[in-house]
Parts: sequence; C-alpha cells; structure tokens
Amino acid sequence: NDTHWVHHTRHPDAPDTQGPNRVLSERRSEQRRLLSAIGSAAVMDSDLLKLNQLKFRKKRLRFGRSRIHEWGLFAMEPIAADEMVIEYVGQNVRQVVADMREKRYAQQGIGSSYLFRVDHDTIIDATKCGNLARFINHCCTPNCYAKVITIEAQKKIVIYSKQPIGVNEEITYDYKFPIEETKIPCLCRTDACRGTLN
Repeated sequence: NDTHWVHHTRHPDAPDTQGPNRVLSERRSEQRRLLSAIGSAAVMDSDLLKLNQLKFRKKRLRFGRSRIHEWGLFAMEPIAADEMVIEYVGQNVRQVVADMREKRYAQQGIGSSYLFRVDHDTIIDATKCGNLARFINHCCTPNCYAKVITIEAQKKIVIYSKQPIGVNEEITYDYKFPIEETKIPCLCRTDACRGTLN
C-alpha cells in the first residue's frame, strides 16, 4: 500500500482535508451526486443501501502470490473489524446447473472451480465471470467471514472482516466445506489448522 497516514495538528473546527476524513467526505459527496441523479424517492432507499453496501464500503485490495495456496487477495489499506471487504460476484445458478458445470470444468482441465453456495437452491459460480473475491483462500483461523445479504430481492454474498486487518495482510475465510470421505488437505499452516477443508 502506498498510502501513509500523516499525523498533523489542526484546529478542532477546521475541516480535515487529509487522511480518512477526506476520503469519507469524498465518498459522501459522490453518494449525494448519485442519489440526486437517481431522483425518485421510491427507489432511493434500496439504491442507497445498494450503493452503501456494495460500492462505497468495499476496500482496496490486490491480487498476489499467497503463502497459503498459489494466489490470494491482500488488503491495500487498513481494514477495521466488522467492515465490508468485498462482494463475491459471479453467476447465480441452481444446484443442478452447478453440478453439471463442476463436472464440465473438471473435464476441461480447469483445476479450480469457484462455486459458492448461497442457500439450498442457489450457487454463485465465479469460475469464468467473477471478481477478485474468488481468490480469497481458506484458513482455519480466518480474518473474514461470508454473509448472505438481500438487496432488491436478490441474495448476495459479502465478505466481512472478523478483526482488524493490516496493510498487505492476506484476506481469508473458512470455506466450511461439508464433511466428505475424500479429504481436501488444508494449507493454511496456522496453529489451529484442522488439517483438511472438509
């Protein structure tokens, strides 16, 4: 991360033109511009929620080499506990379609598929049309967790921080795979590692 917070003295009533307050002020200004463009009060509440949760609260992240497993996702800014980190984006498909795709991906030699269960019937497939969230690695002692939220009657998976996350720290969550006979080895190497993902 190239951002460094500079400590400076200012009058308590003077506007903060540096650091996090400047960024928050810019985000609020952008929200006001977008909301005035939306116009209608009928759509304002849901669109405001959508903008707040999925656009303005996401964090600056980078894709890079991981000590856990090949590639991973890393924080480019400090992230406080209980903050939205990123939405897990992909195609919403039913379980039957996800099963067929998983077999097809294996036949095509695609080593990893990025299928994330939303509920009993819905899976998000980020294998071919996802975002950086698909590169978040599993860890038995993760710094994030996944949460399903509903926006405009559509379920979305959002990754939130469990604890403060430092700059250049890898973003991780517990995949919580179902228990199966064939075990998938865990590579997180933490003191509390369970040894397998399932």
